[in-house]
Amino acid sequence: MITLYHSPGMAGLVVHWLLLELGLAHDWQRVNTDAGEHKQPAYLALNPAGLVPTIVIDGQPITEAAAIALYLADADPDHRFVPAPGLARAAYYQWMLYFANTLQPAFRAWFYPTEPAGEAHVDAAKAAARARIESGWDRIDAHLAAHGPYMLGDAVTTPDFLAVMLMRWSRNMPRPATQWPAIARFVAAMRARPAWNELYAREGLTEWL
Repeated sequence: MITLYHSPGMAGLVVHWLLLELGLAHDWQRVNTDAGEHKQPAYLALNPAGLVPTIVIDGQPITEAAAIALYLADADPDHRFVPAPGLARAAYYQWMLYFANTLQPAFRAWFYPTEPAGEAHVDAAKAAARARIESGWDRIDAHLAAHGPYMLGDAVTTPDFLAVMLMRWSRNMPRPATQWPAIARFVAAMRARPAWNELYAREGLTEWL
């Protein structure tokens, strides 16, 4: 049995979505980040960084959303969301790391601008984060227009799920990701998947459905 520690709508959304897509039995333990449960000793024993998500398999915790997503996709015996070894696999890793190392930190700077810049420089931090995020949408939109409909072409792969989570996070920004046309088509296709509606129902989400 897999246990997922996650707060609705946060970085564990991609993990929760993949668990549903892959039909993996799991128990979801909600972590109330507003109440600081992710900073309490019981949770820190699983994830010393005090971040969500964490999954526990056979007593072994695994952290970092992108790493968990890659692990789950690799463990799937049918390899439904993993391309065959070769250049496609290289592109697969490239996009996963781009989303995890470039876009996701930019979103953290947007939502928590005091972390990189302090109280005196919030506006500058948010402006820089927004520019980085929108530059990412420019790049991804051009890629999807030329090579889509999904990140690796005709087949849905793990980076697509991570991409949609980040695109969802932009929904209340001045320019949401769906204002880019190829991204909008991509998001519509991904949100049409049955597991998306199940994910929303389980997490109690309503916006951006």
